[in-house]
Amino acid sequence: MAQNRVQYQKGLSMPEVFDRFGSVQQCEERVRAWRWPSGFVCPRCEQTGHSEFRRHDRLYFQCSSCRYQCSLVSGTIFESSKLPLPRWFLAMHLMTQAKNNVSALELKRHLGVSYPTAWLLKHKIMQVMVLREAQRQLTGRVEIDDAYLGGEVRGGKAGRGSPNKVPFVAAVQTTEDAKPVVMCLSQRPFTKESIQAFAEKSLAAPATLVSDGLGCFTAVHGTGILHEHHITSGGASSAKHPSFQAVNTALGNIKTSLSGTYHAFAFKKYGQRYLGQVQYLFNCRYRLRSILIRLARDAFQTAPRPIKTTRSAEAAC
Repeated sequence: MAQNRVQYQKGLSMPEVFDRFGSVQQCEERVRAWRWPSGFVCPRCEQTGHSEFRRHDRLYFQCSSCRYQCSLVSGTIFESSKLPLPRWFLAMHLMTQAKNNVSALELKRHLGVSYPTAWLLKHKIMQVMVLREAQRQLTGRVEIDDAYLGGEVRGGKAGRGSPNKVPFVAAVQTTEDAKPVVMCLSQRPFTKESIQAFAEKSLAAPATLVSDGLGCFTAVHGTGILHEHHITSGGASSAKHPSFQAVNTALGNIKTSLSGTYHAFAFKKYGQRYLGQVQYLFNCRYRLRSILIRLARDAFQTAPRPIKTTRSAEAAC
């Protein structure tokens, strides 16, 4: 039996991570090259003359012109963190190499930090993934389906009306022979207004949207997107329909991954971050050896996110 090309590709091993990012100096050299490839530039006055010093073992720069001081991580997602950079790189490595995601509790054990620290670190990294995928657009043949995070609460309302179920849309761009290329996941209600907004943001003509005929998907009419619908009877036969093989496989993997890693999380409040992580990893699935570098560079280009903002509910899509 042939090996799966994605699952059996060579990743970045733990010894390699420690060799490249095991010390503060190694991490600082990388970050410095990413942020200022031609040398330090003051964020305030844009002059290059500066001096360097350390405070609490953290590298700082002082502009010789305006006397402004900033650290190596100032203005990035890591700005307020007291964790050394090697811990951050290790956390990003664990979150990008694990097949079924990594919980905050598992990060706590691997990194030797408190649970609140691990939770905050994880959510900041997931937010980087969400922001980097925010402008993702699908084109060509696109399979789309509706799905839910969460399940029914015992004694509560059953079916789609369950308050514990959070709706989201899954769309997968495929080749003409239905092989998955990239994916887009969006937490949103199944209304025509919502799907139209999704189409305007995440679909780019020329595109053909392949759906099961759910009424809200007709909202793409008039947006320049063609709509090909296949009426199914629901249940197992719908899940096995050849026109939805890519999106149904993706949804099955998403649900298995989330339920196998997390006992529960605030679906309505943080659902988009967990979906954003799945989307980011899926769309980078052919680059396991370079995904850590890509994510780290994205993180150092992401603005600070205070604890209060990180803990607050995500804005509705």
